[in-house]
Amino acid sequence: MSSLFTPFTLRSLQIPNRAWMSPMCMYSAAPEGEETGVPTDFHLTHLASRAAGGAGLVMAEATGVRPDGRISPWDLGLWNDRQQAAFTRITAAVKAHGAVPAIQLAHAGRKASVDKPWLSDRYLSGSEGGWQPVAPSAIAYDGLAVPHELTVEEIQQLVRDFADSARRALAAGFQVAEVHGAHGYLINSFLSPASNHRTDAYGGSFENRLRFALEVVDAVRAVWPEDLPVFFRTSATDWLTENPEDTREGWTGDDTVRLAKELQARGVDLLDVSTGGTVRDAKIVPGPNYQVPFATQARQATGIPTAAVGIITEPRQAEDIITSGQADAVFLGRELLRNPYWAQHAALALDAEPTWPDQYAYVVKRRKR
Repeated sequence: MSSLFTPFTLRSLQIPNRAWMSPMCMYSAAPEGEETGVPTDFHLTHLASRAAGGAGLVMAEATGVRPDGRISPWDLGLWNDRQQAAFTRITAAVKAHGAVPAIQLAHAGRKASVDKPWLSDRYLSGSEGGWQPVAPSAIAYDGLAVPHELTVEEIQQLVRDFADSARRALAAGFQVAEVHGAHGYLINSFLSPASNHRTDAYGGSFENRLRFALEVVDAVRAVWPEDLPVFFRTSATDWLTENPEDTREGWTGDDTVRLAKELQARGVDLLDVSTGGTVRDAKIVPGPNYQVPFATQARQATGIPTAAVGIITEPRQAEDIITSGQADAVFLGRELLRNPYWAQHAALALDAEPTWPDQYAYVVKRRKR
């Protein structure tokens, strides 16, 4: 029996398999006006098609908890009633195809206010529809604007913003909330000593740098039902210590283990393990499974369930990750953009039972005759 296509239970939620859709920004929402940040028919089709394609969990892209939390002006948001109402169509469609709807709640921090990546990916000024980013310290991300250094009062408001978005996510029908603490965005920039140079309660020591992340988790967990899971996405390393030419102190796999213990104690049910920084600058050549060992390290050291990412493209590859205990689930990103029905084809390749919609199954089965 295929391990990849066995159910996975977290709290009271049973996820039908362990092949999940990773959150991927589509830069397709309205950038201004009443429809700002509102999911469109494109988002509905994009997410529902992966559910029909057999993914056990479908996670909506990084969704800004407030306007300046978006990566770009075209990102999704969840800070008002119009956005919340539009998301209900998406969660209903994902559930109708047997998948679990999940959402990644995010604030882009110092990497916010940028152009679409296929255009320029550059910082957009206020006159171009952008805004000043915010961060724990006034340290610019490479090539972007110097951010506003958050005050303690502003940090505490951000904690409330995450909680408010989580309430809206629940009302919209999502069954999993993921806190985005990776990829150099706001929470991650508090964690890493390379971007957090504060000297107050939110900077300096390891414990202080964790404070904002843990406060956000506590606030989200407080408004999220006890019987539904909360995920946390982390960058297990920012690849600074792996780069012999970079003298900055960075975030490491061992730091991630320490963070995982704290998250687990606060009710986080699964660690979504990615990495941050630039692999190229660290002289690392990404290959299949290149981020999986970090998920394994956290899982083995703490017992927290993990999901792995990183150039996972083949059914047998994903199966081996689960069977060998390297992770409890896999998140697929670009491969699901190439093939929305990857999970259905993977089930066939692994002698599991596909879950084609009836409208498709009739044709598929008839073709076999």
